[in-house]
Amino acid sequence: MSDRSGKFAGNDPFVIAQSWLTEAEATEVNDPNAIALSTVDADGMPNARMVLLKEIEPSSAPSGGAFVFYTNYGSVKAQEIDDAGKAAFVMHWKSLRRQIRVRGTVAREDGPQADAYYKSRSLKSRLGAWASHQSQPLEGRATLMAEVAKLTPRLGTNPDRPPFWGGYRIIPTEIEFWADGAFRLHDRFRWVRDLASDNWLITRLNP
Repeated sequence: MSDRSGKFAGNDPFVIAQSWLTEAEATEVNDPNAIALSTVDADGMPNARMVLLKEIEPSSAPSGGAFVFYTNYGSVKAQEIDDAGKAAFVMHWKSLRRQIRVRGTVAREDGPQADAYYKSRSLKSRLGAWASHQSQPLEGRATLMAEVAKLTPRLGTNPDRPPFWGGYRIIPTEIEFWADGAFRLHDRFRWVRDLASDNWLITRLNP
């Protein structure tokens, strides 16, 4: 589009998203990669929670471009994702006055890529992934810490990734880039495609 320039310029939304995230890493005080992830349960009741985005895959990737995060597959979010096969998220940076909204289909990442990310985490985080029955009732923090202590000698200093823990890849059918504008005349550009192999349709939206 003729007026899609500056921070919105480019023909690859994943490159733009990565550029914005890189900028935010220099300005946001905590967790510039935090996203508000939304799912729905079997009754259509929505859920939202903050998770950390760990990778933006480029268009050249086998996925055709995607957003990747990791979690316990027994968690509520994972169960809702597995049932619906779809999810959405918003990533907002107060310091930049920008946000990215994404909707799309979801697939598990539970192969070598998930193994590599798990190995990159601190030992305590890796042990914590084994110990936590995420989203299940917990008697108290002491119970959780006792489980970590029990698992530590058994798992050692280089535990394998738990079979119930891994990644999800959100493959977007819609991405919206938003930037704050004077007098609330914000800039919004929506990128839409039906399949990962399709070309993007880009539309400027009213603020």
